[in-house]
Amino acid sequence: MLLSKLVGERVKEAPADVTILSHALLARAGYIKPVANGIFSLTSPAQLMAKNIEDIIRDEMNKIDGQEVKFPVVMPRELWEQSGRYSSIGSEMVRFKDRSGKDMLLGMTHEEAAVHLAKNTVSSYNQLPFMIYQIQTKFRDEPRCRGGLIRVREFTMKDAYSFHMTEEDLEKHYYKEYDAYNNIFRRIGLKKFIAVKSDSGMMGGSIAHEFMLLTEVGEDTLVLCDECGYKSNMEVATGVRPEVDFGADAEKEEVFTGDAKDIAEVSEFLKVQPYQTIKAVVYAVKGEKTVVVAFIRGDLEVNEAKLKKAIMKNIVPWEADEESGLVAGNIGPIGLDLKDGIVVFDKSLEGAYNMVTGANKPLYHVKGVNVARDIKPKSFVDIAKVKAGDKCPVCGKPLHLENGIEIGNIFQLGTKYTKSMGMTVLNEKGEAVNPIMGCYGIGELWGKDVTFVFVRPQRYTKEFIDNSDYFTLSFFDNEYKDALKLCGRKSGRDIDKAQATGLTPVFDSDTTYLEQAKLVIICKKIAVQPMDPNGILDKSIIDDCYTAGDFHTTYVGEIVKI
Repeated sequence: MLLSKLVGERVKEAPADVTILSHALLARAGYIKPVANGIFSLTSPAQLMAKNIEDIIRDEMNKIDGQEVKFPVVMPRELWEQSGRYSSIGSEMVRFKDRSGKDMLLGMTHEEAAVHLAKNTVSSYNQLPFMIYQIQTKFRDEPRCRGGLIRVREFTMKDAYSFHMTEEDLEKHYYKEYDAYNNIFRRIGLKKFIAVKSDSGMMGGSIAHEFMLLTEVGEDTLVLCDECGYKSNMEVATGVRPEVDFGADAEKEEVFTGDAKDIAEVSEFLKVQPYQTIKAVVYAVKGEKTVVVAFIRGDLEVNEAKLKKAIMKNIVPWEADEESGLVAGNIGPIGLDLKDGIVVFDKSLEGAYNMVTGANKPLYHVKGVNVARDIKPKSFVDIAKVKAGDKCPVCGKPLHLENGIEIGNIFQLGTKYTKSMGMTVLNEKGEAVNPIMGCYGIGELWGKDVTFVFVRPQRYTKEFIDNSDYFTLSFFDNEYKDALKLCGRKSGRDIDKAQATGLTPVFDSDTTYLEQAKLVIICKKIAVQPMDPNGILDKSIIDDCYTAGDFHTTYVGEIVKI
C-alpha cells in the first residue's frame, strides 16, 4: 500500500496540549486519534504494532503452558460481591444496570471470572497446576489520563491466572512468569526496565513485583541500590535513615508560634531543624467517619501505601471540620482528644527527644517533647517514604531514587479469591481445599518507548547516537528512490548482512550522510523493520539484512521528509 493511501493525518507539529515526547510522536505520525478523554482510535500502523506485541506476549505465555481463553467484558454484580470487591473498588470501575434493572459492571481485572470458569470445572489435584490467560480490551475510569497512551481509560491487557495446590508450586510458576516477562520486554526492544518489589494493592496477596520502565516522565518512584541490586517501589521500600542530633534533652514547654503552621514555618520561627519537629498528617477512612492521624518526623513524608497496610483500611484526604476537634496546623499527640479516630506513630519517632509538636489549640506548639516520656506510644510502625541517601537495608550503601512507568505486574494471591468464592478441589487425601492463585498482568506498552522514533537529520547528531538506544537504519537520496547507506553500531552481524546486500555501512563516527540525507529512519536496535522509499515494507531487505539471531521485527510508522 502506498503511504499516500494510509489513513491518518501526519503533521509536523504536535498538538499544543501534548507535553510528553512519545505522545507527540504518536500524534504527529498519525498513529492515534483521540475520541474522548483517555480513549483513542488506532490507525493501521499502530494496530499492526499492537498485533506484533500481542504475538510476542502470546508466544511467551504458551511457552510456559498457558491456555488462552476469553472472559466476558461485562459481568454481574453478584460475581464481584462474592470476592468483596464490588464495594471495595471505587468509581474507577464502571457500574450500570441492564434493561431488566440488574446491576452489571465492566471488569477492570478478571480474577472473579477466572475463578468462576475453573470452579466446578476443575475438581481434583490431578488437574493442577494450570494457567489460563487472555488478551482483551478493558476499561478503567481513570481520573487523571495523561501522556497519550501512557495512562488511558480504555486499554488492551494480557491478564493471566494460575491455580496451584501448594505455595511451593505457586512460587515455582511465579518465577516462570517472572522470566517470561523479562523475555517479552527484551523481545519488544526495551532496555531500561527493571523488576521491583511492590504493594499488591486492591489485588490482594502477599508477594508482588512490578516491571518498571525507567523514564523521567514516570510517576512511580523507585528505590534502587547500585551496590547490591536492591530494587523496590517506593510503596514498600525500606531504608536505614542516617542518625540525627536532637540536641540536649529538655522539659516540655508550651510556646506561642502565632500563624506558623507548617513544618517550614514552625522550624523557622523556633530556630530548629525540621527533623526536630513532629508532623501530623490527617486522613479519613473511606466510607466512614473515622479520622486517621499519622505522626512522623518533620523532615519525612508519609507513605500512604504503608499506612493503609498498617491500619488495614482505605484512606482518603481529610477535609477539616469542627466536629473532629482537630486544629489544623497545630495538631499534636499530647492531650489529643480524637473522637472516632486512629493514631499511628512512625518509627522515626522512636527514641526521639527535644521535639516540637502541635499544642492542639490555635497559635501554640509544644517544644522539648520527649516521645517516650511525654507521649508513650504503644507501638511504632514504618509509614515513611524512603529518601535518597538513606542506607540500603541489604548492604548499607546509599540508596537513590528514579522515576518509572509500570509496564507489568505479577502477584502471589494465595486463597483470597478461591476461598471467598467457594472454589475447592480434592487433594490426595480426598479433602476439599482451596487452590492457591497467582495473577500476572501486562499491557501493550502504548507510548512507553516501544514505538519507533523518526527524527529530522539535523537532530540526529553523534551525541544522540552515543547517548541513546536508537540508531539509523538508512538514508535516502533527494529522489527517495535508492538507499544510499546503512548506518548502525559496529555489530559484525549488521555489517555482514548489510554488505551482502550491496549496502555500505557508515559507522557512528561518520556524520557526512547525516547532513546530506533528505530522509532518515531511526529505530531501536533490537526491533528492526525497514521500509522502501514509497512507504512499502521491503520484505527482501528484512530477509536479507535483519532476521539474523534474536532480532525481532516490529512495524514502524511515519517517514519524515525534509
